[in-house]
Amino acid sequence: MSNVIVVGCGRVGSQLANMLSDNGNNVCCIDKNADAFANLGRNFNGSTVQGVGFDEDVLIRAGVEECDVLAAVTQFDNANLMCAEVANHLFGVPHVISRLYNPDHERAYMQLGIDYVCGTSLVAEDVFSKIVSGHGSHIDTFGEFEVLRFTLDLSSRDNNKTIRVSELERDHEVRIIAFERADGSASSIPTPDSLLYAGDSVLACVRHDVIAQFSRYILD
Repeated sequence: MSNVIVVGCGRVGSQLANMLSDNGNNVCCIDKNADAFANLGRNFNGSTVQGVGFDEDVLIRAGVEECDVLAAVTQFDNANLMCAEVANHLFGVPHVISRLYNPDHERAYMQLGIDYVCGTSLVAEDVFSKIVSGHGSHIDTFGEFEVLRFTLDLSSRDNNKTIRVSELERDHEVRIIAFERADGSASSIPTPDSLLYAGDSVLACVRHDVIAQFSRYILD
């Protein structure tokens, strides 16, 4: 369990905060607009602080002095950079992650040693994976969908050796793009009747809001 501060409570920030909270972390979400906290929903188990994310007093109220990770995911590169710098240099937060929209700023982030996720491919799962070592391997983002490559885990099933592609897609609203056998003996673009085996390498397109549920099929 980690103490995490999420700065920015828009679509990405609220989703990230809920994912982290559901994963057993202590989460505090900061946003200058109190109305934004409605994005968290009724089941959010963390706390909220209204204010600017790079303000020292606001960060202290959010628990930055005991913070393990701070994720700055507002819609503004400059604000995210300032949050990261304050958290890193003034408070010594061990892991700081910043959202980056403009790729032209990438060199500056790298020179400052700031861990970042570029806005062209950012979803909450990207930041979540950096914090908790994530599930699978993020390849790309298409609107509301993620393309992931992962090793298939069937240990949650009574029959934990095989599953049909049609069952996996129907029950979890995903699309299996391709698979490779664990021993490398075969690879294929599947049909609905194709059988997947535990340990197979799978390429799948998964909608953002079902990743947490689908993660039980992804081997850590």
